[in-house]
Amino acid sequence: MASLAEIRARLAAADNKQGNQSSGGDGAIYPHWNMNEGDSAVLRFLPDADNNNTFFWIERAMIKLPFNGIKGQMDSKSIQVQVPCVEMWGDTCPILTEVRPWFKDKSLEDMGRKYWKKRSYVMQGFVRENPITDDKSDKAIRRFIIGPQIFQIIKSALMDPELEELPTDYARGLDFRVSKTSKGGYADYSTSKWARKETALTEAEATAIDTQGLYNLGDFLPKKPGEEELKVMKEMFEASVDGQAYDVDRWGSYFRPAGMQKPEGTAPAPVMAAAASATATPVQVSAPVAPTPVAETMAPAPVATPEEMGATPTAPVQTPASPAGSGQKAEDILAMIRSRQSSS
Repeated sequence: MASLAEIRARLAAADNKQGNQSSGGDGAIYPHWNMNEGDSAVLRFLPDADNNNTFFWIERAMIKLPFNGIKGQMDSKSIQVQVPCVEMWGDTCPILTEVRPWFKDKSLEDMGRKYWKKRSYVMQGFVRENPITDDKSDKAIRRFIIGPQIFQIIKSALMDPELEELPTDYARGLDFRVSKTSKGGYADYSTSKWARKETALTEAEATAIDTQGLYNLGDFLPKKPGEEELKVMKEMFEASVDGQAYDVDRWGSYFRPAGMQKPEGTAPAPVMAAAASATATPVQVSAPVAPTPVAETMAPAPVATPEEMGATPTAPVQTPASPAGSGQKAEDILAMIRSRQSSS
């Protein structure tokens, strides 16, 4: 485990770079988002089992692709499929390569936010005070899926020069109180905070570490997509932008909505190259700094709610009355955007 000074140095370096660039099925996940409004839970974070991880968390970046139902099912509702953003591994994401320039055009900003990556952070530790009465997990050491709002509170305290010990220290660590309120009709965790008083782990907690062991947080990252999966992701993205339904036969062997089983007895359909790529060259953008990646997926990651992600709710995307109107195909929209970029 890195020292507090090393953590501070890494966080400061990451912030500087960014500024310059202007559920698991094992029952271990603690669903703090299920707390009632006004409740709070006390957590004690533990270090990653991977000594090469500077931090006691790992970051996950996922992209949500909305689809107008499922192809061939008449009454299916709108669905979302999560795909991993490969910027987690320091690679250039083919979806964000397309989406990033949209923010230069005010008529496309809402669409850009819709397809932008969603960050969450996986941590582990003990639940010392638990207000969720129906949480019946038998796991002593739990995993936490932390949204950006809570994460910023956690991170900012680590940069406090008055903090002398790591919060994960077994003898002189700090508890963290997650408090749930509401703001604008959505869950709000802005009053969450670190304890001021250091405490040692109890004998029972120390025994749990010895018997259960710590999680290697990297084990809960999604599988890194290969070349074939990246082509599927790009095809799914363009179909989503085009307002199409989710095609189980084409994509079900690769990426599926939460709860859908992998189709049996069918080979994956051949993946078509992106339609626009034959006529236009995508804008080349350098991959942004990828903080230590995160995720919860050996089994599919739990779908993050607005409360869980700590995200500011946004209105449904209104397709602007512009060249990117609803009557056009995805490849037309993407080609139009690329044309704007090349002429600017």
